[in-house]
Amino acid sequence: MPKVRTNRIKYPDGWELVEPTLGELDAKMREVQNDPHDGKRNCEGLWPIFKITHQKSRYIYDLYYKRNEISKELYEFCLDQGHADRNLIAKWKKSGYERLCCLRCMQPRDHNFGTTCVCRVPKHLREEKIVECVHCGCKGCASGD
Repeated sequence: MPKVRTNRIKYPDGWELVEPTLGELDAKMREVQNDPHDGKRNCEGLWPIFKITHQKSRYIYDLYYKRNEISKELYEFCLDQGHADRNLIAKWKKSGYERLCCLRCMQPRDHNFGTTCVCRVPKHLREEKIVECVHCGCKGCASGD
């Protein structure tokens, strides 16, 4: 007889601290995914999803690196389970990318003229003062604004 696989996940210590907030953000994500995006451009329908993904990643990042409230085991568990974006957090640890909104904003292949997104330009250097990123809806994530 074949073994029966169970879907039981062993949660590390401290999970009780992050579970309510992550659950709330997951509920928001489900709500946003089910919302109709009539009358919006295709890219605008994805902006709330990018925003919630950024919030989840920033929450885990702040708990581990800024406030030291969760253990490395719990941090790695959250990254492995997909509660936070590992690559985005890796960029946040580098100088100049502390406020990066999404990874697409810094990839030259996704933008005209092989540059980065307009939201990565500091506000005092922009010709236009009000700008929205086409990919994620960010109004400016360059450090040193």
